Amino acid sequence: MTKERIDWVDYAKGICIILVVMMHTVNRVEGQIGAEGFLGPIVHFAQPFRMPDFFLISGLFLSRSLNGPLAEYIDRKFIHFVYFYVLWHTIQLAVFDLPLLMSSPDSFLSLWLFGFVEPSGTLWFVHMLLIFYAVTRLLRQVPVMVVFAGAVALQSAYQLGWIDTGWTVLDRFANRYVYFFAGYAFAPAVFAFASRAASSVPLALAGLFTWAVINQLGVDRGLHTGFGTSLVLGAMGAAAVCTIAALLVRFDWAKVLRYCGRHSIVIYLVFPIPLAIMLKLIAIGSVSDDLSGPASLVTLAACIVAPLALHRILKPTPLRALFERPNWARLRIDILASSRGEARTRS
Repeated sequence: MTKERIDWVDYAKGICIILVVMMHTVNRVEGQIGAEGFLGPIVHFAQPFRMPDFFLISGLFLSRSLNGPLAEYIDRKFIHFVYFYVLWHTIQLAVFDLPLLMSSPDSFLSLWLFGFVEPSGTLWFVHMLLIFYAVTRLLRQVPVMVVFAGAVALQSAYQLGWIDTGWTVLDRFANRYVYFFAGYAFAPAVFAFASRAASSVPLALAGLFTWAVINQLGVDRGLHTGFGTSLVLGAMGAAAVCTIAALLVRFDWAKVLRYCGRHSIVIYLVFPIPLAIMLKLIAIGSVSDDLSGPASLVTLAACIVAPLALHRILKPTPLRALFERPNWARLRIDILASSRGEARTRS
């Protein structure tokens, strides 16, 4: 894998994390103020591809480890996400439900435990990735196109309303797994597509313009939630983000996106807290309707900058464990490998 390819993936992750945070901040700020601002149309425009692209990118490098040693896979793809989910599920619940913790610890514990069955808030993405990695490992011996066809069928059934269990884990799995698996299954094609886009700028720009028109028409007509059309718009949007990322690699000013992409997990885990703080400040300040746009923009900036600043401050301290998994939360792969080697020698 070349450095250029890794770079554009970081840019794409940066675009995705900003769009995801924008959705949450804009919806919450506009809902509180009661008026739409200038970021609202961007949030609506990104509906078809915001999460599909995030999941697709998450699956791009899976082939490196999917068929590797089970212990390494469990450590990097299972324990890794379990650690961050447990840690930040606890932190977020303690922050947002502190009165419940103080008044009724038993109820708080029940709510905490329920969060492992029905993830709440933004952490559902981390919870879902854990499941996606586990399922894909279990299905690794099944022909790729068979699994992909099954994932398409699940997504289609969800869009048709045939899968609507009320359990968001199962419903989201049906709706999103196709994008994650596509990232894994078609990674070589995705990298080749991005490389061609970067080397043919006029053609790439023409394609992006065409996509933008189609995507907006699709959103206006509600096709991003329709049978078949949601999958097509999601795939087109994912391709567009990859194209934009590949084009931005050449610009120094866009390196902020790469930085955000490389630290997307930091932003994703922390941003609900500065968002809650900003919403309190907006409520105290009684922000008027005509300031909905600026208030959303300032809140978005705070929700991106604050997590990155906190990470930078805590990185030299033991509290870096908030963002970097410590050794005690890792499997000792070397010991496991040594044990297997000794067992084979004795046999």
